Amino acid sequence: MEHQLKGKKVILFGASSGIGLATAKAAAAEGAHVVIVSSNRERIDKALTQLPQGSEGHALDLSKEENIKTFFKGIGAFDHLVYTAGENLSLNTIGKTNIDDARSFFSVRFWAAFAAVKYGSPLINAGGSICLISGTASLRPGSGWGVASAICAAMEGFVRAMAVELAPIRVNAVVPGVIKTPMWDSMPAEQREGLYRSAEEGLLLKRVGEPEDVAEAFIYLMKQRFGTGQCVVVDGGTVLV
Repeated sequence: MEHQLKGKKVILFGASSGIGLATAKAAAAEGAHVVIVSSNRERIDKALTQLPQGSEGHALDLSKEENIKTFFKGIGAFDHLVYTAGENLSLNTIGKTNIDDARSFFSVRFWAAFAAVKYGSPLINAGGSICLISGTASLRPGSGWGVASAICAAMEGFVRAMAVELAPIRVNAVVPGVIKTPMWDSMPAEQREGLYRSAEEGLLLKRVGEPEDVAEAFIYLMKQRFGTGQCVVVDGGTVLV
């Protein structure tokens, strides 16, 4: 499996920071040509300084299907699609949840991923793959995680359905636990640090995950050749405790 990504074209949505950027770096280190897509041009340009010369960056409003359709019209054939994009999360119990706000979280985290698969899958070369992202909220939710849990569960069902519908394209997902990324930046600092402390104390591995931990799982899913419809958990033991 060594060098299996060398010369391959990998398109990564949500790769201007966090898990997506870590995955782009890891794919580039394997010799892939990476194309990163995100909503913020400034963050994309900053991310490109951390990637090899020749890497591409595109700024898109992922909440609009037409933007994703237009992007794929101009991108040409490629080998792997990785989707990790999503807005910063906020946690609320159901009684305090504004349903219109809750709907908006699905826009980029689920429906934009749906659109990326819809318009990107016809362009994937033989032997290529689609890698999406879920989260352990689908398997072990806590109070206040209703919206996040629903999105993650929807994504995992979508992965299995697409593995059947798009075969022989391999469609899989990574299921991270608590990872130190900008996704949590909308939380007050005290609440965010409390989340990290709780994870460190309670997890089997006694540490919060890093983006690079999850990137390794995405690289594996792109390189392996016989797994599809799978959701690979990378969580430090979250679902066991």
